[in-house]
Order: sequence, then structure tokens, then C-alpha cells
Amino acid sequence: MDIAWTALFLSLKVAGLATLINLALGIGLGFWMARQSFWGRDILATLLTLPMVMPPTVLGYYLLVLLGKKSWFGAWLYQHFGINLIFTWQAATIAAAIVALPLVIKPARAAFEGVDSQLEEVARTMGLSETAIFFRVTLPLAWRGILAGVLLGFARALGEFGATLMVAGSIPGKTQTLSIAIYEAVQAGDDALANTMVLMASIVCIVILLASGKLAPGRIAHLGHR
Repeated sequence: MDIAWTALFLSLKVAGLATLINLALGIGLGFWMARQSFWGRDILATLLTLPMVMPPTVLGYYLLVLLGKKSWFGAWLYQHFGINLIFTWQAATIAAAIVALPLVIKPARAAFEGVDSQLEEVARTMGLSETAIFFRVTLPLAWRGILAGVLLGFARALGEFGATLMVAGSIPGKTQTLSIAIYEAVQAGDDALANTMVLMASIVCIVILLASGKLAPGRIAHLGHR
């Protein structure tokens, strides 16, 4: 049972930090892509969507190549800061954030595009700065769509398996998230432990979906049909 709770708490920590990262990136990139028209915007949107359709093991391999000590980035981190991200919970957080990012950016962009531009123009005529307009007009009008994406992104990060296993491995108490722990329990034939952890994961996902339905009614169903 301790294994189950440890894996659950680690998964919540990883998914929570990944969601905070994606919240900042989702709002920033979503707003930028909704408001700016530039060459290559469709290409950028495609690249940002790739983690949602790419096999997780392929994404995990890319991350392994990028973050490993043999890569220029991984070697630079290790030489200058003594940081080795491979087989750490931080690597699991990076993997979860990248996999879930499209689920945050796409709803955020759609939410910003749905804001009535006339309201922003009225705010400009009142002398508000662009920063004030964003925080006092645009963001409050778009927050429900952003919240829907954040909740779905959290659920996706919580259930991440393939990419996490590639870059973080399965070290009990350190990198073994709930999804990986379930896999290990099934492989070991420990059905009781697997059933307990599956029930935990199911309850968490149901709570997230219920919360998202209350806080952002209509958005989750709409996203599910996109």
C-alpha cells in the first residue's frame, strides 16, 4: 500500500509542476498565436500539436537524446551545474509537461480568439495600457476556456507513461509514477496492488472531470469532439 501512495503523491507532484509550466506557456503562446499573424504560424501550431499525436516512446527518445549527458545541452547542464536530468523526477516533469502542452495551448488560443475585440478597443479608448487590458479584460473573459485546457492537461500529465519511462525510468520512490507502478504491478502479478492503484487513478480522473464540468461547463465536451 505504501508503494501505491508514494506513486500517487509523486504523480500528483509531477503533474502539478508540469501543469504550472504549461499554464504559463499555454497562456503566453495561446495569446500570441491568437493575436499575431506571422509567417510560419501554422507550422508552429503543428509542431506544438505533435506531442499529442506522436508515439510517447518516440517523444521519450527525443528527450533522452536532448537531456542525456552525451548531448550538447545535457553535457552543458552537467559540466556547469552538475545536473543530470535522466532518471530523475524532474525529467518525468519535463516529459509530462511536453506531452500535455497541446491540451493547454489549443483551448487557450481558442479562448483568446473568442474574446470580443470591441471590448478591448473600449478599454484602449479609456486609456488602459495593453498589459492592463490583458489582465483586466482579455484574461477574465478567456479564463474558462483556459481552465478547461489546464484541467485536461493535468489529467494527461498525471497519466503519462511512455515518455516518462524512457527518460525517468522506474525507480520506486523516486521516478515511479502511478502509471508506471501499475504496469510494474501487473508485470509482477500483484493484482491486488494493481487494482488499488487503478482505483486511485480512476477516482482522481473522475474528480478532475467533474470539477472541470462545474468550473468550465460545455468546454470539456466541446474539446472532446474536436
